[in-house]
Amino acid sequence: MFNFISKNQFIFNYRRMWPFIKPYWFRALLGILLTIPAGSLDAVIAAFLKPITDNVLVAKDVEFSRALPFIIIGFTLLQSVLNYAATYVNAWVGSKISLGLKWHLYDKLLSMDPIYFDQRSSGEIILRYSNDAELATGGLVANLKLFLTKFFSSLGLVGVMLYNSWQLSIIALGIFVLAVYPVKLVKRKIKDVTTKTVGATANFLTIYNETFSGNKIINSFTLEETFRGKFDQTLKFLFRLSIKLTQGGGWLSPLLHFIGSLGLALVLGLGTNLIVTETITPGNFIAFIGAMMMLYTPLKSIGTNYVKVQMSFLAIDRIFDILNAEPKIKSHDGAVTLETIREGLECRKVFFSYVPERPVLRDVSLKISVGQTVALVGNSGGGKTTIGSLLPRLYEVDRGEILIDGVNIKDYTLESLRRNIAIVFQDNFLFSGTIRDNLQMGNPEATEEDMWQALAAANLDQFIKTSEKGLDTVVGERGILLSGGQKQRVAIARAFIKNAPLVILDEATSALDNKAEKVVQEALEKLMKDRTVIVIAHRLSTIQSADNILVVNDGRIVEQGNHEELMARQGAYYALYATRFVDGQDQDSPTDESNSHTSDAPPQAMNAE
Repeated sequence: MFNFISKNQFIFNYRRMWPFIKPYWFRALLGILLTIPAGSLDAVIAAFLKPITDNVLVAKDVEFSRALPFIIIGFTLLQSVLNYAATYVNAWVGSKISLGLKWHLYDKLLSMDPIYFDQRSSGEIILRYSNDAELATGGLVANLKLFLTKFFSSLGLVGVMLYNSWQLSIIALGIFVLAVYPVKLVKRKIKDVTTKTVGATANFLTIYNETFSGNKIINSFTLEETFRGKFDQTLKFLFRLSIKLTQGGGWLSPLLHFIGSLGLALVLGLGTNLIVTETITPGNFIAFIGAMMMLYTPLKSIGTNYVKVQMSFLAIDRIFDILNAEPKIKSHDGAVTLETIREGLECRKVFFSYVPERPVLRDVSLKISVGQTVALVGNSGGGKTTIGSLLPRLYEVDRGEILIDGVNIKDYTLESLRRNIAIVFQDNFLFSGTIRDNLQMGNPEATEEDMWQALAAANLDQFIKTSEKGLDTVVGERGILLSGGQKQRVAIARAFIKNAPLVILDEATSALDNKAEKVVQEALEKLMKDRTVIVIAHRLSTIQSADNILVVNDGRIVEQGNHEELMARQGAYYALYATRFVDGQDQDSPTDESNSHTSDAPPQAMNAE
């Protein structure tokens, strides 16, 4: 068994896994030690066949025959207990290692940049960060136990074979070594298929996730047949891959079974001759055959086990690809802590693109003083949202620099930079749990009074008070149990309870009707007093009172000034204002940046694989 899997592979992978095994080394060692007697007892049972044959079947020893059942039961019971103990200890260690891997993988996931998520599907994330940990540890622990048990069993069995007949041992062990070559052929064939299987499985999980998250879109656009087709295509691809795995490794077990039978036939032919010539006794022969059959048993299942081992090794490779990866956006050595924003922020000749050669921002320069409210307006996909995303370093600028209080934001620690910025995004993502849970994510130390003040400012306090559970009202996954406007107001309250000096509102009132928007806008103006605020909006009525308005079109700032100044110029802002207002009524833009094909948001369909 152990010759079929490269010793170097085992050593390399266990060396990499050692940091995760180390905290449980004593139990891991105990599990290893338990495999020694558990495996070695196979040899005792095989060796016992000789006295059984010679003393009972040949010599008719009555006393020995009476004791025989108790001896067999004793040995079997002892081996069963040892096998159970080894299985339990190894399972315990394996589960602990799996939990450790999952924790480190999740910790790494939290440190990844947003662009990392933009370039990967949800299925790939789930598979690589959760399923791979199970596959790696499960495969390693199970195969380590199997490997060690069979190793010590084989040592004993080879000893029994040599003791009973060295002549027959030469034939049996020669056939055993012959079986190594076809296994090496399988290794080359299945590696590519198993890699493709991982990618297809990730796509499989993505379809399930999209069906769950997009069920209303699927129903309203009657996309059921489209998704059935995608699912059917993925199923068929997985089927073809499974057939290739069978073609690549399925023939191995039957071939090895044939090789084992060939060895058995040769041993029977020579063994009967040795008995006739009295070179060995019948007991020697029976004990040898028993040991040989026990040694050959792993050959029958080696094909299936080998594929599982290789899948486990590939999972380990993928895990350490992740653990060894470094996020592109991180705090550098010597970064200082940003306590608060005292002077303001500035963008100097900033260029940025999500995809090379498709610039989103071109030579953007702007200044915002502390306490100012600055509005970013312009056409969809012009770059407004991107500017808001660059300030907390969710993405890194290609060229140019962004400064806070005259210091490049790269020179601040990432944690302190983001602690000083509160954002309400366009999609208003809420976490599963309650209203209270989501508000505390803005400030874990917020009191109940703080929460009610924030909810009142967001015009949501009356709804919460009339709810049966109040602050403990469950919002559901992604806030599914709330209306769009309610979700947005919870997000607003969560951002402002953070009490950060810089606030970014990216379409923060887009889901509110005109009446609610006016109430919330008045509350926000009071709440945002003495703060620096960036408002990103399509609805011009939300930004007319801003200190400075920047018109961003096609990645450039084409105009800036307050509302009266820009209207007097009759330029880009005036044209935008005239387009959005009819008879004095604010007309919502027909396209939202979060859904528009021309949005400056990062392309989500850029799969890495």
